[in-house]
Amino acid sequence: MGLVRRIFSILLVLFVFFVFVMVPTPAMAASSAAIRAFDDVEAATKDFSGQVLPQAEFSNARLSGANFSGADLRGAVFNGVNLTKANFRGANLTDSIAYLSDLAEADLQDAILTSAMLLKSNFRGATVTGADFSDALLDRTQILQLCQSARGVNPVTGVDTRESLGCR
Repeated sequence: MGLVRRIFSILLVLFVFFVFVMVPTPAMAASSAAIRAFDDVEAATKDFSGQVLPQAEFSNARLSGANFSGADLRGAVFNGVNLTKANFRGANLTDSIAYLSDLAEADLQDAILTSAMLLKSNFRGATVTGADFSDALLDRTQILQLCQSARGVNPVTGVDTRESLGCR
Protein backbone atom coordinates (compact mmCIF):
# COMPACT_ATOMS: atom_id res chain seq x y z
CA MET A 1 0.00 0.00 0.00
CA GLY A 2 2.84 2.42 0.82
CA LEU A 3 4.45 1.86 -2.56
CA VAL A 4 1.19 2.58 -4.43
CA ARG A 5 0.69 5.80 -2.47
CA ARG A 6 4.24 6.90 -3.18
CA ILE A 7 3.88 6.23 -6.93
CA PHE A 8 0.53 8.04 -6.98
CA SER A 9 2.07 11.05 -5.18
CA ILE A 10 4.96 11.19 -7.65
CA LEU A 11 2.59 10.98 -10.61
CA LEU A 12 0.40 13.71 -9.13
CA VAL A 13 3.41 16.00 -8.63
CA LEU A 14 4.58 15.35 -12.19
CA PHE A 15 1.11 16.07 -13.56
CA VAL A 16 0.82 19.35 -11.62
CA PHE A 17 4.33 20.36 -12.72
CA PHE A 18 3.53 19.61 -16.35
CA VAL A 19 0.21 21.47 -16.32
CA PHE A 20 1.36 24.59 -14.47
CA VAL A 21 4.97 24.89 -15.57
CA MET A 22 5.45 23.17 -18.90
CA VAL A 23 2.21 24.14 -20.64
CA PRO A 24 2.39 27.78 -21.73
CA THR A 25 -0.45 29.96 -20.57
CA PRO A 26 -2.01 32.55 -22.82
CA ALA A 27 -0.64 36.06 -22.39
CA MET A 28 -2.91 38.46 -20.61
CA ALA A 29 -2.76 41.87 -22.24
CA ALA A 30 -5.08 44.72 -22.97
CA SER A 31 -7.07 44.25 -26.11
CA SER A 32 -6.48 46.46 -29.10
CA ALA A 33 -9.85 48.01 -28.38
CA ALA A 34 -8.60 49.10 -24.95
CA ILE A 35 -5.41 50.82 -26.13
CA ARG A 36 -4.80 52.54 -29.43
CA ALA A 37 -1.15 53.18 -30.24
CA PHE A 38 0.07 55.75 -32.73
CA ASP A 39 3.86 55.20 -32.82
CA ASP A 40 6.33 56.95 -35.10
CA VAL A 41 3.59 58.33 -37.28
CA GLU A 42 3.08 61.42 -39.30
CA ALA A 43 -0.67 61.19 -39.46
CA ALA A 44 -2.09 61.77 -42.90
CA THR A 45 -5.24 62.95 -41.23
CA LYS A 46 -4.59 65.04 -38.18
CA ASP A 47 -8.22 65.53 -37.24
CA PHE A 48 -8.99 63.76 -33.98
CA SER A 49 -11.62 66.33 -32.97
CA GLY A 50 -14.47 65.01 -30.85
CA GLN A 51 -13.06 61.48 -30.87
CA VAL A 52 -13.11 59.20 -27.85
CA LEU A 53 -9.48 58.11 -27.41
CA PRO A 54 -9.00 57.16 -23.75
CA GLN A 55 -5.57 55.66 -23.03
CA ALA A 56 -4.40 56.25 -26.60
CA GLU A 57 -0.62 56.17 -26.95
CA PHE A 58 1.24 58.58 -29.22
CA SER A 59 4.99 58.00 -29.33
CA ASN A 60 7.48 59.93 -31.47
CA ALA A 61 4.61 61.08 -33.66
CA ARG A 62 4.68 64.25 -35.76
CA LEU A 63 1.29 65.82 -35.15
CA SER A 64 2.05 69.49 -35.65
CA GLY A 65 -1.22 71.34 -36.19
CA ALA A 66 -3.35 68.31 -35.27
CA ASN A 67 -6.92 68.94 -34.16
CA PHE A 68 -7.87 67.29 -30.85
CA SER A 69 -10.59 69.83 -29.99
CA GLY A 70 -13.31 68.36 -27.81
CA ALA A 71 -11.61 64.94 -27.79
CA ASP A 72 -11.75 62.56 -24.83
CA LEU A 73 -8.07 61.84 -24.19
CA ARG A 74 -8.32 60.69 -20.57
CA GLY A 75 -5.22 58.68 -19.71
CA ALA A 76 -3.63 59.28 -23.11
CA VAL A 77 0.16 59.21 -23.42
CA PHE A 78 2.15 61.61 -25.61
CA ASN A 79 5.80 60.58 -25.48
CA GLY A 80 8.24 62.65 -27.53
CA VAL A 81 5.45 63.95 -29.76
CA ASN A 82 5.58 67.11 -31.91
CA LEU A 83 2.29 68.87 -31.11
CA THR A 84 3.27 72.41 -32.12
CA LYS A 85 0.21 74.50 -32.92
CA ALA A 86 -2.07 71.55 -32.07
CA ASN A 87 -5.66 72.34 -31.09
CA PHE A 88 -6.74 70.85 -27.74
CA ARG A 89 -9.54 73.36 -27.18
CA GLY A 90 -12.09 71.82 -24.78
CA ALA A 91 -10.33 68.43 -24.78
CA ASN A 92 -10.34 66.24 -21.68
CA LEU A 93 -6.75 65.23 -20.88
CA THR A 94 -7.41 64.09 -17.30
CA ASP A 95 -4.71 61.66 -16.07
CA SER A 96 -2.82 62.00 -19.35
CA ILE A 97 0.95 62.07 -19.79
CA ALA A 98 2.93 64.39 -22.05
CA TYR A 99 6.63 63.68 -21.63
CA LEU A 100 9.32 65.30 -23.77
CA SER A 101 6.60 66.60 -26.08
CA ASP A 102 6.50 69.92 -27.91
CA LEU A 103 3.26 71.84 -27.37
CA ALA A 104 4.65 75.21 -28.46
CA GLU A 105 1.82 77.53 -29.55
CA ALA A 106 -0.74 74.78 -28.85
CA ASP A 107 -4.33 75.85 -28.09
CA LEU A 108 -5.27 74.43 -24.67
CA GLN A 109 -8.17 76.82 -24.16
CA ASP A 110 -10.86 75.29 -21.89
CA ALA A 111 -8.96 71.96 -21.80
CA ILE A 112 -9.13 69.78 -18.69
CA LEU A 113 -5.67 68.60 -17.63
CA THR A 114 -6.45 67.50 -14.07
CA SER A 115 -3.89 65.08 -12.60
CA ALA A 116 -1.94 65.13 -15.87
CA MET A 117 1.83 64.54 -15.85
CA LEU A 118 3.36 67.11 -18.19
CA LEU A 119 7.08 66.92 -17.43
CA LYS A 120 9.93 67.99 -19.72
CA SER A 121 7.50 69.29 -22.33
CA ASN A 122 7.55 72.66 -24.10
CA PHE A 123 4.52 74.96 -23.70
CA ARG A 124 6.14 78.14 -25.09
CA GLY A 125 3.44 80.38 -26.54
CA ALA A 126 0.61 77.95 -25.69
CA THR A 127 -2.86 79.39 -25.06
CA VAL A 128 -4.18 78.22 -21.69
CA THR A 129 -7.18 80.50 -21.16
CA GLY A 130 -9.78 78.57 -19.15
CA ALA A 131 -7.62 75.43 -18.88
CA ASP A 132 -7.80 73.42 -15.64
CA PHE A 133 -4.41 72.15 -14.43
CA SER A 134 -5.63 71.00 -10.98
CA ASP A 135 -3.23 68.45 -9.47
CA ALA A 136 -1.21 68.37 -12.71
CA LEU A 137 2.51 67.78 -12.47
CA LEU A 138 4.60 70.32 -14.39
CA ASP A 139 8.19 71.52 -14.21
CA ARG A 140 8.60 74.77 -12.23
CA THR A 141 9.83 76.63 -15.32
CA GLN A 142 6.72 75.50 -17.23
CA ILE A 143 4.46 76.83 -14.48
CA LEU A 144 6.22 80.20 -14.42
CA GLN A 145 5.96 80.43 -18.21
CA LEU A 146 2.26 79.45 -18.32
CA CYS A 147 1.37 81.81 -15.47
CA GLN A 148 2.44 84.78 -17.62
CA SER A 149 -0.60 84.33 -19.87
CA ALA A 150 -2.94 82.21 -17.72
CA ARG A 151 -6.42 83.60 -17.19
CA GLY A 152 -10.05 82.55 -17.24
CA VAL A 153 -12.17 79.84 -15.68
CA ASN A 154 -12.75 76.37 -17.09
CA PRO A 155 -16.40 76.18 -18.24
CA VAL A 156 -16.78 72.51 -17.24
CA THR A 157 -14.95 72.30 -13.90
CA GLY A 158 -15.41 75.93 -12.81
CA VAL A 159 -11.74 76.11 -11.78
CA ASP A 160 -9.71 79.28 -12.29
CA THR A 161 -6.72 78.64 -14.58
CA ARG A 162 -4.25 80.71 -12.55
CA GLU A 163 -5.38 79.03 -9.34
CA SER A 164 -5.02 75.54 -10.85
CA LEU A 165 -1.43 76.36 -11.89
CA GLY A 166 -0.61 77.85 -8.49
CA CYS A 167 0.23 81.26 -9.99
CA ARG A 168 1.02 84.08 -7.56
